Amino acid sequence: MHRHNKQSSRLLILLSLTTSHLLRFSTLTASAPAASPSRDKVAMPPPLPVLPLPSSSQLKWQQRELIMFLHFGVNTFTDSEWGTGRESPSVFNPVGLDAGQWVSAAVAAGVSLVILTAKHHDGFCLWHSKYTDHSVASSPWKGGRGDVVGELVGAAAEGQSGGGVDVGIYLSPWDRHDRRYGKTLEYNEYYLAQLQELLTRYGSVKEIWFDGAKGSNAPNMSYDFTDWFAMVKELQSSANIFSNAGPDVRWVGNENGFAGTTCWSTINRTALSIENGSNLDYLNTGDPAGTDWVPAECDVSIRTGWFWHKSQSPKNLTQLLEIYYNSVGRNCLLLLNVPPNTTGLIPESDVERLREFRTAIDTIFSTNLAEGCSVRASSNRGGRNNGGFAPENVLDEDHLWTYWAPDGREERDGYYWIEISSGGSSLKFNVIRIQEAIGLGQRIKRYEIYVEGEKIANGTTIGYKRLHRLKKGVVGGRNVMIKILESRSVPLISSFGLHCDPYYWHSK
Repeated sequence: MHRHNKQSSRLLILLSLTTSHLLRFSTLTASAPAASPSRDKVAMPPPLPVLPLPSSSQLKWQQRELIMFLHFGVNTFTDSEWGTGRESPSVFNPVGLDAGQWVSAAVAAGVSLVILTAKHHDGFCLWHSKYTDHSVASSPWKGGRGDVVGELVGAAAEGQSGGGVDVGIYLSPWDRHDRRYGKTLEYNEYYLAQLQELLTRYGSVKEIWFDGAKGSNAPNMSYDFTDWFAMVKELQSSANIFSNAGPDVRWVGNENGFAGTTCWSTINRTALSIENGSNLDYLNTGDPAGTDWVPAECDVSIRTGWFWHKSQSPKNLTQLLEIYYNSVGRNCLLLLNVPPNTTGLIPESDVERLREFRTAIDTIFSTNLAEGCSVRASSNRGGRNNGGFAPENVLDEDHLWTYWAPDGREERDGYYWIEISSGGSSLKFNVIRIQEAIGLGQRIKRYEIYVEGEKIANGTTIGYKRLHRLKKGVVGGRNVMIKILESRSVPLISSFGLHCDPYYWHSK
């Protein structure tokens, strides 16, 4: 027994020593520096951004490209554009209202966000506001129990599986009905209370539209925009705020759906006033030295008016495509108004035009004729196999976070260039698409495009997307080159496309 105890003791000492050595070895191993990877396997980091930069909400907004406005209210029933504020709620009775039809029309058009005029200048509210009786609660529609905002939000939620539809709200600062308008403190309290109702009752709101319109004879009124904006960000932090001066999205300066041929997403907000939209050129073009990222939204109606009028019909496809090229194709987002009628439905003529519009866009841009081509460039950040900034990135499916970046040596030559080569048969196209990696800032200030050495287009800004529909029509060639002549720091091209628009010449 004693012998057994001695043997057991020796075994315990041996195990203890072994464990001690193992622990020491493990500690030494953990503290030892890892083997350094070979130099050719160390990735080159991305170039520094050029400020200012978009927020994540602004990036998502930009990628929507096309959204929808719904102007609807008492004006729909009085055949007017600006109501007087004296309309009786009894005129509002859309007996066949179907918000699901609105959402279906949006989804068919490829729209992922719809903005409703919850209150226009006439002051009539499309929801039950406890701060006024001038609302749907006093109308004959559904015996005063209807809620247009609620029905749209419900239909949009049900339509998520059909394409994902978010909701935005238009709440007019100018109110021609409420007696408090013109009394700064009282009206600002009233407006902010209604804003709180809309931002707390209906779930997620992705855009708030603050219209700067006001009649010349309107009472003098100072809006507390700072308080309003702070409330929006407190209650709906991911919502983008639209106004003449942002802070997240700016008006483009007209209601034609056209941005400037030069269009920066950057401006100086201090140079703009929300209540004064007179600086139209600045709104239209932006500012390359701007300290704020406030991209432009192009608002235009599918009809002549913003509200439905029996005498009007939708714009034709040629007009809508022209608007698309001059809005989305000029670094903006297109906000297309499609007004419901007195029944509460979007007219079938408008629905069909929306389908036709989406079919045309898909037909033009679903095929990139540059796909499969070889790509070379003036230089490549980190070299061809070291950094992930190869020129081939411009032909992948990511139009934002993968991109071609040069190494900057071109500054000696005066320009950067990237070239697409088919190698075999000639490419035939009449639309050229270029996109910048705007997640790192907007950079390009001037560029030219060549086909087989012949200059066929030129421009200033690119931004998220620039579309050139060639005036000379379809061109052919094996080599297409972009020369970037001026840029804020090194240019970053995220995507490039050659497309054929079969509708262009048919319309001539």
